Amino acid sequence: MAGASGDAMPGAKTIISCAVTGNLVRPDQHPALPVTPAEIARAAIDAGRAGAAIAHIHVREPDTGKPSMRIELFREVVDRIRDSGADILINLTTGEGGRFAPSEDDPRLAGPGTTLLPPLRRVEHVVELKPDLCSLDFNTMNSGGQVVINTPVNVRKMAAAIVAAGVKPELEVFDTGDIHMAGDMIAEGLLPGRPFFQIVTGVRYGCASTAETVAYMKSILPAGALWSAFGIGRHEYPMLAAAKVLGGHVRVGMEDNIYIRHGELVRDNAQLVERAVALLDILGAEPASASEARDILGI
Repeated sequence: MAGASGDAMPGAKTIISCAVTGNLVRPDQHPALPVTPAEIARAAIDAGRAGAAIAHIHVREPDTGKPSMRIELFREVVDRIRDSGADILINLTTGEGGRFAPSEDDPRLAGPGTTLLPPLRRVEHVVELKPDLCSLDFNTMNSGGQVVINTPVNVRKMAAAIVAAGVKPELEVFDTGDIHMAGDMIAEGLLPGRPFFQIVTGVRYGCASTAETVAYMKSILPAGALWSAFGIGRHEYPMLAAAKVLGGHVRVGMEDNIYIRHGELVRDNAQLVERAVALLDILGAEPASASEARDILGI
């Protein structure tokens, strides 16, 4: 399976993804965290103007800020972005609905914090709204005191529905086994076209945020695969530099990090993108436009 991955050619543009809100950062941690559909759409539009080619989107319950899977919230965000004419690709999450917290009395039973949903329920907003991309998580791992569960059977069901809808999956991998499972699905023809991997580092009990880790993850990707990588919190920009130097694309955003420097909250997602553009410039790279990202990804 492993081989030379699809490194950016000299002079090629670098795709910046911006993950604008996520599901773990709380509104009380940052007063400008996008919560309502209008705020999330505005964050995506502003990120595009700052230099991001892709907006990675979760939605939240407007009254509480808690993670949500409601299609009407996704629809409002997507419609607002599309109606604005913003030059940015839309990437919807399918990560919600995969968390299990065992009951203290009986670990076979779900306890508080469990979000497990049937696999096709986790992608129904993608099938209906048909974004440019959507995430497809391959990880089954410890996460805090809970477990994220993505079984091979369920990931295959989700992948089939995503591909049938004409949406390109972004293959999110948190450890080496995730890449091997994705490789099996590519070999089976379930994930056609040139794959696009997102290497996630810094999540506790997953990949460490080190250049050595990213280099090894890259080394076992399927031959010709496109890839990106990112780090959580203070590792956001070191991992951006590592990904670029190793030939990959990059990601920033308030899902991953809410500080612009030690102890200073970031203004908004656009400021994180602006810093990414500046760092890429130091490294001799330019951000890809949405149109250029479409060409790179084969969308």
